Amino acid sequence: MTKKNQVYKCDKCENVVEVKRAGEGELVCCGEAMQLLSEEEAESYRTSTSY
Repeated sequence: MTKKNQVYKCDKCENVVEVKRAGEGELVCCGEAMQLLSEEEAESYRTSTSY
């Protein structure tokens, strides 16, 4: 289950998404489950100009 404001990253293409609405299931990109980032990693993406 995803939670609001969690940040996930695809290991293959490096796509990054932030959850805006919590839900069941898992996030998938490039045919694989996306990886949940730690709060520190997520914050670095939120403050980055390339995010």
